Order: sequence, then C-alpha cells, then structure tokens
Amino acid sequence: MAKIAVELEQALGQRRVNGSAGQMSAHLLAQGGGWSITDMVCTSGPQDRPFEERNTHFAIAIVTAGSFQYRASNHHAKAGGELMAPGSLLLGNAGQCFECSHEHGAGDRCLSFTYAPDYFERIAADAGIRGRSANFCSLRLPPLRALSPLVARACAGLTQATDFPWEELSLQIAAQTVRLAHDLLPDANDASPSSVARVTRTVRMIERRRDGRLGVGNLAREAGLSPYHFLRTFERLTGLTPHQYLRRARLREAATRLVAEPAKVLNIALDCGFGDVSNFNRAFRAEFGVTPRGFRRENRGL
Repeated sequence: MAKIAVELEQALGQRRVNGSAGQMSAHLLAQGGGWSITDMVCTSGPQDRPFEERNTHFAIAIVTAGSFQYRASNHHAKAGGELMAPGSLLLGNAGQCFECSHEHGAGDRCLSFTYAPDYFERIAADAGIRGRSANFCSLRLPPLRALSPLVARACAGLTQATDFPWEELSLQIAAQTVRLAHDLLPDANDASPSSVARVTRTVRMIERRRDGRLGVGNLAREAGLSPYHFLRTFERLTGLTPHQYLRRARLREAATRLVAEPAKVLNIALDCGFGDVSNFNRAFRAEFGVTPRGFRRENRGL
C-alpha cells in the first residue's frame, strides 16, 4: 500500500484505539494571494452523521486515499451524489453547499486546492473559458489520463517536506481542471445506494491489493454482482472500467514513487504490479507521454 494510504490507515487505527468520533484534520501545505493547498485527512465512517458545509472559495480536491460520497447542489449542478475514489477530483463552486459522507467505508485523504472567486475566474479566462461562467457544472472528474501527470506530481509533493513548487502546481491544476470540466456533460448519476456500496467495496479492495491479480470475475464476486452488471455499474460510478482504474492507480503510484524515491525503475515497476519493465515502460509512456526515467528527470528537484 502506498505511503499516503498507510498514513490514512494509521489515523483510522488511532481513532479505533481512542474510541473517538470521526474528525477532519487539516494541514496547510502552502498559500498565497488567492490560493491555498491543504492536506485533509478524514477518519469519519458509516456511524458518523454527515453535516452540510458551504464553500466560500472554488475548490478542487484530489482524492489520494480512501473513498466517500459527495453531494452538492446549486443552480449550476444537478443535485445528487458521486462516489469519490483515489485519483478522482472533487469540484466545488464558491457559495455552493455540499455534504461528504462515508456510508460504505471509513476514512479518506484529499489534497485540497482552494481559490478565491476573482482569482479563479482570472485563471479560467486565461485557460480559454471566456464568455462562460467559471462555475463547474459537474461534481467531479474521474481519474482521466490528461490529469495523471499533475495528480502524480501533487502526490509526490506530499512526501517532500520543503521547497516544492505548490503555487505553480495550483495554477496548472486549476487551468487543466476547468478546461476538462467544461468539456464534460453535467453529472446525471442515478445509481442505487446498493450499487454505490458494492462498487465502493471493490474500489477499496483495489486500493489494498493493487499489486495483485484482480480480474473482473474476482471484483464482481466481491461486489456480489454478475460480471456484466458489475462492469457497467463500476464504469458508471467511477468513470473508468475496472481494468483502466487499476492500471491508472498502479501508474499513478509508480509516478509518485519515481519522484519521491531513489529506487530503481525495475523495482518500482514490479512493486506496483507490472510483470516486466518493458510492459511498464510502454504503459507509462502512453499515460504520461514520457518514459519513467524522463518523468523522474523532469520532476526531481521540484
């Protein structure tokens, strides 16, 4: 399990020892004029009652570990809920009311980027969103290939104590996210609570065993669904097929480790579930547009 997920499990373990209620801990990583970045660790679970909150800023949160349900509504976004899983991005508009809950599993960790409204609107305009509202019409972005390099770099930043270019990354995350979000149709997720619970179990299984063999049959049995129904339901809720989701999770972990650790490329490839380095190299180049060694050179010392 990746270091980021291990730290979440440690926080959940401490909660079990103390017998305390679930809570959110926030560690401010960086801030500047109109932006801030916070490492958020939540230990809430099914027994904890969710409560409504309100965004004062625009928010983009990368889910780095765990899972939860995210609900929000205003005149720009359809009321409903989304399953938030590692690699996906939570989207929030300034002034929007929202609720996060852990109905099907305890704990999550997110890297939250927040932007003052006027600051975010300038970024959106510079990114090409002109003549349209900067508001998000969707509640989330799935783990898209176009976001993989930025997500991996952000996760690597969590392992670096000092001298990480958070301001640059915050601008890149905002610009890329707003472009992608405005190209997508608004969410219309009508999955049943039972379907969400079943897929959540398999998402958490993937996170625990992403280096193992996890075919559709095994995952469908874990979900208690037929393979075909599971495949359709998983893709509707996560935005990816199980194979795409698992492959992207492995590549994201590998990219994070390439930046954060001195380990050999071969060892990282094997640890992340790839059977040989040539297959890993091909998959990595397809995902990130550069070789693993090239990615390491480009991002080391950031």
